[in-house]
Amino acid sequence: MSSNTLPLLPADYRPSEDEEYMNPLMRAFFRQKLLLWRTELLRESSETLNSLHEDGGLQEPDIADRATLETDRALELRTRDRERKLISKIDAALQRIHDGEYGYCEETGEPIGVRRLEARPIATLSLEAQERHERMERTHRDD
Repeated sequence: MSSNTLPLLPADYRPSEDEEYMNPLMRAFFRQKLLLWRTELLRESSETLNSLHEDGGLQEPDIADRATLETDRALELRTRDRERKLISKIDAALQRIHDGEYGYCEETGEPIGVRRLEARPIATLSLEAQERHERMERTHRDD
């Protein structure tokens, strides 16, 4: 079975460390998890844009109310930007599933691990590689 043809998931399926890593069922599980997450982010994003559009014509006469509204809008836009970047990472993870590369550390080629992927399905580094990466960032930031 190619990585493009994933099986239907049984409703009670949960990946485990005991099964073959990144077997078709496991890939289908993570693909579904990513697609559901992406759908939820797009729905929230759409609600944010509708809310901003509806509030767009409001001119608050009170300066404190206007400042609050502008702060709320800035926060919404920052959240929207974070969501956009997250959707891009989800799309990249879905592409890795399609290409058969999902679940493997892009630095070492080792399996990332089921528990880490369940917690962070867009992970591209194993826990050890991520920790090394963060230590290097801290070291260079202190320079």
